[in-house]
Amino acid sequence: MTRDVRILNTGSLLELSRRLRAAGGENIRNSMHRRIRRAAEPLRDDLQDRMRGLNIRSQGRRTRPGGPSPNTRPLRETIAAAIRISVRTGNGLGATVWIDRGRLPRDLWGVPGQLNEGRLRHPTFGNKSRGGWVNQYASPPWWDTVVRQHRPRMEQEVARVLDDVRRRLE
Repeated sequence: MTRDVRILNTGSLLELSRRLRAAGGENIRNSMHRRIRRAAEPLRDDLQDRMRGLNIRSQGRRTRPGGPSPNTRPLRETIAAAIRISVRTGNGLGATVWIDRGRLPRDLWGVPGQLNEGRLRHPTFGNKSRGGWVNQYASPPWWDTVVRQHRPRMEQEVARVLDDVRRRLE
């Protein structure tokens, strides 16, 4: 999913990063890294909870069922487990919350984006040749809504961290 969340204030963060390197403040850098991660964790947790509880409805069955699903992995839990946080304190300083495609099976790579748009289209019982395609619907936009709710809090927390680091460097 390309809709990752980045909390960056490039000018302030880059200037602080240079000052940290010049001061040799490894302890301060580690503290800043930890606090920025902590600011992003509630967003990640809320995104995971929203995915686990996402209501996915079927379009309704018009034909006789074709048998059990060939897939036993839990869709919502698999996607929720792939939501990650990355914090960088060097170049590209900031926090990113994203869905790590490397933690998803290849056939689910596009599913989070489809669910965010509100419609998941997939082959019936995973078999493209047996029964055609079906649509399932979710309440959109699960990702965008949660991010919008958390953004002001995260920006305030990162600004607070930056102010604290500036004061420690002076």
